[in-house]
Amino acid sequence: MARFFILIALFVSFLLACSKQESLKFLEPDFIAYIIPKGQHYSTNSSYKPISNLSSQVFLVQFDTSAKYSTTNPNNQSDINKLYGFSDNNNSHHAFSARIGWRWLNNKLELLGYVYNDSIMSYRLIGDYSINTELRCEIQVKNSQYLFSVNGNSISLPRNSLAPTAFGYQLYPYFGGDETAPHDIKIKIKEL
Repeated sequence: MARFFILIALFVSFLLACSKQESLKFLEPDFIAYIIPKGQHYSTNSSYKPISNLSSQVFLVQFDTSAKYSTTNPNNQSDINKLYGFSDNNNSHHAFSARIGWRWLNNKLELLGYVYNDSIMSYRLIGDYSINTELRCEIQVKNSQYLFSVNGNSISLPRNSLAPTAFGYQLYPYFGGDETAPHDIKIKIKEL
């Protein structure tokens, strides 16, 4: 009889432990793998997602060795690929948007702030980062500017808007510039 109660106690403990792990998984979703296939610009797992009243976008990103590439035309190596961000002013991303961009340049992974204001593009280097590491990224909307931060390094770029928060749609990983991905590129992102 004592064995029976011990077995029941162990079984109940196992069920409670499993349900606790499941609830933790629900509260903290896994990274989403975005693949930019060879010869393409757009990544997988990209779907239209409206955003509204956005004051900040925070996410973790992991680049693996597939982030290393050489363009066919050496002049395109400095082109900025797009990582993640959003359109703004309820308009096209080529009119108003804020994104973190990336490129493999001089054997380094560079991350940059990248914006469009009134269809005029501007960008600024945030810093160089190691591949195969987790990077915490944030884009904040602050009235007339966007604040970009990666692992504590911050820059700002202008924002042309009368609204205090962003309205538009989600922007996902994209390769290019002029050229398409020279090989499959895998980027993992986890929204916070």
